Amino acid sequence: MERESLLIKESIDGNEKAFAIIVNNYKNYIFAIILNFIKDYGEAENVAQEVFLQIHTSLSTYNSENFKAWIGKIAANKSIDWLRKKKSKFREEADENTIDLIDNSVSNNDNPEISLVDKERKEVLKRALSNMPEIYRVAIEKYYFQDKSYKVIAKEEDVPIKTIASRLYRAKILLKEKWREENETL
Repeated sequence: MERESLLIKESIDGNEKAFAIIVNNYKNYIFAIILNFIKDYGEAENVAQEVFLQIHTSLSTYNSENFKAWIGKIAANKSIDWLRKKKSKFREEADENTIDLIDNSVSNNDNPEISLVDKERKEVLKRALSNMPEIYRVAIEKYYFQDKSYKVIAKEEDVPIKTIASRLYRAKILLKEKWREENETL
């Protein structure tokens, strides 16, 4: 308990090594809490990073009571926030997809201009994907276009599931950048 208090004090004073020890001591505990809420391993990792960032920024407000309970509460709250965002995003996407389906059924029959725009979007996406490193492009294609799970992709690629989660996370960031670049050239 005294060692933990010392690590907390040193972390507040800016000692990153002390904070790294705290992270190492509690990472499994935090991850276990998050996995109770979020079943997607990759997303759970992302939330865990947010939790440790929150702990780091909020450490100065810690009131010296039960540290484990305090960080557990942060982990639970971040997980609940993630679930709320996901639920909200799912609703928005469902609404957009419904509108897109309606628009596409009308546009395919009545509006060749919209069909052309859709075709151009697909071409931009293909170019953006083709300009990505292969490991990221393959991860995106298998997960999003072939509807394969992290587990299946990991087995096919002969890598750990964590690696696939990491590749997909990086691939999404890269794809957004490539998409912007491609759209700026139009």
